[in-house]
Amino acid sequence: MNDTIFALSSGRPPAAIAVIRISGPQAHAAGQRLAGTLPDSRTAAVRELRHPQSGELLDEALVLRFDAPASSTGEDVIELHGHGGRAVVDAVLAGLAAIEGLRQAEPGEFTRRAFENGRIDLTEAEGLADLIEAETESQRKAALTLAEGGLRKQIAIWQERLLALSAQAERAIDYDEDDEAVDPALLCECAGLSAELQQWLDRPRVERLKDGVLVVVAGPPNAGKSSLINAIVGEERAIVTDVPGTTRDHIEVPLSLGGVPIRLTDTAGLRETEDEVEAIGVGRAEDLVEASDVLLWLGDPEAAPNRPLRINVHTKSDIVGPPRSGSIPVSSLTGEGIATLLGEVERLAGSVLPIEGAVPLNRRQATHLAEAEQALSAAGAGHELVLIAEHLRLARVAFDRLTGRAGVEDVLDALFGRFCLGK
Repeated sequence: MNDTIFALSSGRPPAAIAVIRISGPQAHAAGQRLAGTLPDSRTAAVRELRHPQSGELLDEALVLRFDAPASSTGEDVIELHGHGGRAVVDAVLAGLAAIEGLRQAEPGEFTRRAFENGRIDLTEAEGLADLIEAETESQRKAALTLAEGGLRKQIAIWQERLLALSAQAERAIDYDEDDEAVDPALLCECAGLSAELQQWLDRPRVERLKDGVLVVVAGPPNAGKSSLINAIVGEERAIVTDVPGTTRDHIEVPLSLGGVPIRLTDTAGLRETEDEVEAIGVGRAEDLVEASDVLLWLGDPEAAPNRPLRINVHTKSDIVGPPRSGSIPVSSLTGEGIATLLGEVERLAGSVLPIEGAVPLNRRQATHLAEAEQALSAAGAGHELVLIAEHLRLARVAFDRLTGRAGVEDVLDALFGRFCLGK
């Protein structure tokens, strides 16, 4: 990691402004080769950028200098804020490439250096990756909370308490004459910390927020499922005919309702069939019903699958009689009831997502937090000081994996590969 890297960190040109970032031990020297004198640390100044070999004028840019370790990567950093034309950007990048010891950065390399230099931990890096990929307001808020250190700060509090418990256990092993004596207060504090971690593990996870809440539209053939999908989406995404069994496979449409990500899914009509292809579609529909977060049931409410979050929908309300109690009447033809239905979908979908402002855990984070919880639970139920101390050590190791201090080499390449070239 002794080489110096550079890349375009802003969006693809053309643009009003292009930001080119340089990081590494030769960053300041490279900046001087292009811009001449550099401004003081953490200040900006306008400079002419010239090719380091020919002296040709490349651009006039705002130059910012950051000194290690007080920079985004923990290294010396130069940022060049210039004009965003393709030719200008290409010329400045070519000028940097002409300097010996500099190379183009790999995707995510700036953020990886920030992680390796202790500027951020692994949970913050994951938050940054999620922030870049966020497509809805709820995704943005959750990712920003993580990227700004929401989980890191909480882990630091847990680690401090855990270290105190470990010190208490080790001290008892070294100095207590009665090796069998275990302080009840130690066990109580271990169990209390374990219970606190379990509360975090019981919260809704971030996967639904990232992937979308699965809202499945199901019912018998010709119940109006495909028509309802088309009416909600505002275009013909599903084939609609009077022939039963038209839909053979599920159709998934991503939506955002009030900032809540939704995966609206049309399914094959549920019925007994001897058609081999339709039977496969029915089987998939049944699996989707079981996997649904929210089920829109378009059939007889008494025949509805037993799902905790279910909305009974009375379709074709413009031509069919009054709805049964507890059903929402809708007409895909006139649009009657669609807004009411979507409001109820948004409400139920929001109930399975993390609470706004809370820090949601991803699968990796939950795995390591569960390891820490199990170790603390075992410590709280222990009877021998040596075993209690070992369980507390295992909990500390789990926290180190959670923050990226240890045992995460296998996830780093995959994580930082999600970033763009100049991040």
